[in-house]
Amino acid sequence: MGYGRSRTIVLIFHIGAGVVALLSGATALFAAKGSRPHRSAGTVFFVAMLIMSGCGAYLAYVKPETVSVIAGILTFYMVATAWMTVRRTEGTIGRFEIGACLAGLATGAGAIFFGMQASASETGALDGFPPEIFYFFGIVGLLAGACDLKVILRRGIVGARRIARHLWRMCFALFVATASFFLGQMQVIPEPLRRIELLVLPVLVVIVLLFFWLIRVRFTRWYSPREDLYARGSGSA
Repeated sequence: MGYGRSRTIVLIFHIGAGVVALLSGATALFAAKGSRPHRSAGTVFFVAMLIMSGCGAYLAYVKPETVSVIAGILTFYMVATAWMTVRRTEGTIGRFEIGACLAGLATGAGAIFFGMQASASETGALDGFPPEIFYFFGIVGLLAGACDLKVILRRGIVGARRIARHLWRMCFALFVATASFFLGQMQVIPEPLRRIELLVLPVLVVIVLLFFWLIRVRFTRWYSPREDLYARGSGSA
């Protein structure tokens, strides 16, 4: 199989998984947390995002487009750790958490390094992208890796913190998928709808709902350990 055909197949998987991820992610985001529709949509979202981000990182690597490689790796890491958070028994850790912590910190540090390269270049960019976007992914990666380290040192995570960890990582992955499609692939949007104020709206909705759920889980009485459907080992998004 030639390189061009292989790349085309990977691209098809990337696009197809991206569409599925957007639809299932939206369903999981708006469905009642812990409900059957939420869990089902979350499972589909988890698999689709792993395929989309993995294929995207590969396509960006062969292009090459450094920032998209970083975005793909970071998204893969965020989805995997979010999923494992609700699959792992409360208050326990394993080798996965240690490896994930190293991956998050390495990805964040790498993004900062490439951001510095972009800042130091004559054009003030790397592969056409400004340093700020590298720094953004770097800060997120380092923050997530530091949170992993905190979980490791505490020998696990329980209660509302566990659910919040799961939510913000899944929502970040959905944010990347939404921004990549609506803002990064504007050429595929019908021209009458190709207006920035319309295309940025889905991205803003994801961000607003991310903070809404984090505040509701951490700072209200909505969460109750006795009603924690995540803790039943069902897996969700």
